[in-house]
Amino acid sequence: MTPSDPLLLQELRRDEGVRYVPYLDSVGVKTVGVGHNLEAHPLDLVYPLTDEQVDQILADDLVRVFSGLDRKIGWWRNLSCARMRVLASMAFNLGVDGLLEFKRMILAVDRGHYDQAAREMLNSKWARQVFNRAIRLAEMMAKG
Repeated sequence: MTPSDPLLLQELRRDEGVRYVPYLDSVGVKTVGVGHNLEAHPLDLVYPLTDEQVDQILADDLVRVFSGLDRKIGWWRNLSCARMRVLASMAFNLGVDGLLEFKRMILAVDRGHYDQAAREMLNSKWARQVFNRAIRLAEMMAKG
């Protein structure tokens, strides 16, 4: 799987939404495009963004996410595409370091205990914040 995987792009657009001007997300972080965190990665652009700019920002963000996952948990590339999309989506939403805070979930995935990993995902503050997304991703994790 690559950062340009069409299914991943579609899922992120659905889960994050697409915004052409900056806004405050559900936890008060200044955001634009498809969930791009302007506080962590500022942009010097004129708003509203074009579709091309939104696509490029998303592509750049996903390259950063994939690189971080490769550096920190390189074994993630051995997972099924569905499970890779789960980790990429969570890392996109939380940051790679935020994803790694899910220590029991990461350990369960590494050991192939996908049902346990799904339970760990749902038993979190994150799941309460992103409710439907967490349910979908947990189901993808469990079923592969």
